[in-house]
Amino acid sequence: MKLYNSLGPNPHVVRMFIAELGLDIETIEVDLMGGENRAEAHLKRNPSGQMPALELDDGSFLAEITVICEYLDEINGYSDLIGKTPEERAETKMWVRRIDLQIIEPLTNGFRSSEGYDFFKDRLHLIPEAADDLKAIAQERLEWLNEQLEGKQYICGDRFSLADIMLYCFLSFGATVGQSINQENKNIVSLYSKLKALESASA
Repeated sequence: MKLYNSLGPNPHVVRMFIAELGLDIETIEVDLMGGENRAEAHLKRNPSGQMPALELDDGSFLAEITVICEYLDEINGYSDLIGKTPEERAETKMWVRRIDLQIIEPLTNGFRSSEGYDFFKDRLHLIPEAADDLKAIAQERLEWLNEQLEGKQYICGDRFSLADIMLYCFLSFGATVGQSINQENKNIVSLYSKLKALESASA
């Protein structure tokens, strides 16, 4: 297999997940800033032009970070990261979807429509007038998640999972683009600090 990698929080999620699984996958860098992900060669890997992409041994490709992570987990015998039982896997996927739709989407779209506008204006349909509201939505949902974390070690209770990895990678990204963690969200701050200390966090 080969991982087509680049800058950005999406590839970071997959790299951190791979590191936690202890896998050694060949990595090929794609020049995101130079627009290589929008060139014909990469569009054959992922017609959405997004990063990352995973080339399988048969030459086919997978995209979408949750799909890539779930596939790697499954072919390696299932780990706690997704879940070893149907119930655990359902719990992980539930929290991944909540974090993706309620926090990651408004956080990233808020960035793209403001600080990232010049870079993304010719690549995506942006709504600059919505940027502040999108950022506010992300912060509101982080406050909600902070409440849900009360008494928990990780998002899925005592089990470290893909949900934690996704939250960590995108909060790290947010901190670099003007969307820092609200220090009043003590449970979020605690979880973030715990995840940042992992060796895989720097993958």
